Amino acid sequence: MRPKGKYKTLTVGEFYTRYAEELSLSLLGSAVGLDRIIKEPTINRPGLALSGFFDYFAAKRIQVLGSAELAYLRKLTAEQVRERIKEVVRRRIPCLVVARGSRPPKHLLEVAEAGGISVFRTSMVTMNFINAATLALEDEFAPTITEHGSMVDILGVGTLVRGSAGIGKSECVLGLLERGYPLVSDDVTRLRLLDGRHLVGTAPELTRHHMEVRGVGIINVSSMFGIRAVRVEKMLDLIVTLKDWQDLEEPDRIGLNQQFHEILGVQVPHITIPVRIGRDLSRLVEVAALDRKLKSMGQDSAKEFNDRLLNSMQRKR
Repeated sequence: MRPKGKYKTLTVGEFYTRYAEELSLSLLGSAVGLDRIIKEPTINRPGLALSGFFDYFAAKRIQVLGSAELAYLRKLTAEQVRERIKEVVRRRIPCLVVARGSRPPKHLLEVAEAGGISVFRTSMVTMNFINAATLALEDEFAPTITEHGSMVDILGVGTLVRGSAGIGKSECVLGLLERGYPLVSDDVTRLRLLDGRHLVGTAPELTRHHMEVRGVGIINVSSMFGIRAVRVEKMLDLIVTLKDWQDLEEPDRIGLNQQFHEILGVQVPHITIPVRIGRDLSRLVEVAALDRKLKSMGQDSAKEFNDRLLNSMQRKR
């Protein structure tokens, strides 16, 4: 089951516009089929399909002709090439890419154009293109979700700070910036799921590198604190929720019971910090992030203390 979230659609034209330079792509022939939808975030080599075997043919993927496919087509007659390409095009593929800067087979452009399929050429080696294009497509197709909260990179620990309006999120994040930790996003954080395991946070394009401070207004973080004070994206490692002290029945005093918050099917470590007048929230969030870093390295302070306490109680018996 796919995790809940927003899934993007990508047309051939959008793929070409965004990745033409990165993937060394150039359009061959007429600009047809650019509105076709790429439905799967991976690449297919249609070697078996060109030989006439279409069982399990991945028609929803971008099709790449490498050295093996091109060598096979060169051994066929012109009429055979037309028929084989026509059969592939008939499956309503998104587009064709000819790798290694090779010249496309005779009649390929003609048949593809007649079927409304665009053809591209890349100077990249076939496997290099497949790897790079797959990474780009996986990023494009990654499910996304928006979370209300500000994200800060605290010594490598991507920390999302949440809480109700007026609880002190902005003041907390501002204090972390003053301590030298870079801002990823303010107030609204976009998270995308990569490899089905990792959540990566970033800011909406419009508000990136900016922050709202109540009573002051909108500030440009990179201009005020320097370019090191911002990050475009960061993996999410910890969620901290700021909550009024009076709204908590019994705050966790030891930290043995690890809490988690699920986002797009991923369980993210979560703690709640009570908010009370006089508490240094920035320092508390910083300590929470550093404790998370220690736990990821195998050092659990709460468990170590509990073990010492149990050993002490046993010795006194």
